[in-house]
Amino acid sequence: MAEELQDQAGIRELVRERYAAAARGARTDASCCGDAVGAACGGVFGNALYGAAEAADAPREAIAASLGCGVPTAVADLHEGETVLDLGSGAGADVLISARRVGPTGRAIGLDMTDEMLALARENAARAGVANAEFVKGHIEAIPLADASVDVVISNCVINLSGDKPAVLREAARVLRPGGRLAVSDVIADAGMDASTRSDMQQWTGCVAGALTRAQFESALAAAGLVDVEIRETHRVHEFASAAIVRAVKPAATACCSATALASCCEPAEKAACCGDATGSAPSACGCTAT
Repeated sequence: MAEELQDQAGIRELVRERYAAAARGARTDASCCGDAVGAACGGVFGNALYGAAEAADAPREAIAASLGCGVPTAVADLHEGETVLDLGSGAGADVLISARRVGPTGRAIGLDMTDEMLALARENAARAGVANAEFVKGHIEAIPLADASVDVVISNCVINLSGDKPAVLREAARVLRPGGRLAVSDVIADAGMDASTRSDMQQWTGCVAGALTRAQFESALAAAGLVDVEIRETHRVHEFASAAIVRAVKPAATACCSATALASCCEPAEKAACCGDATGSAPSACGCTAT
């Protein structure tokens, strides 16, 4: 266990260093591609993936500094008044796009561990005049938000960078409200990815070596309690990997667990299975506890 934790810490620090360098490069108009993410952009990673609709909702500087492999806001189906969380928000492009789409009654939150990226994102938000966006420092394996506090979780080629991807997905499920949804762009590894690619840390920070296979991603999403899983590959990013849109839903609360029905809806045995035991200490299957 100690060795595993050391490995996770090492991966996190390597990723942090590379993305801090990318943020510094963006400030000096240096290329964010190639060395910064372990692959030349070429329409595979970065700002080239954003269409006119997305680019119109964020400042040029935020789009230019994007290091992602997709455009999650294009498939997240955001609605007025929703709260959106972007895991690994970087320079803030997807947060600012989300903030525009959820409107002044909504809220967009960016979570990142890199001070340099957070500073760049806040500058981009100020430049864009977006008041309903905020940026929070933290790790995606331990999201510093309350349970059931967001409607949508998005991410752009970041989950694969984590040394503990199941923890990330569990945390995403935890902060989602019942009925909330996950819509992320990520890298899906081919089942036959070779061992040398898997062990290459430079490839890891380039979003390839750490990627889950489709079967692994599906299993981790299910283990986190998410349903209606959809994984759709969009384009190849490596000999052994593809970018993909990954979507899933947190099950809605059942009628037994609704606030108005909790006291009388179910028989005791059913209530224990649905909502936890009589003390409220058992895990909840649907986001609430018995009283």
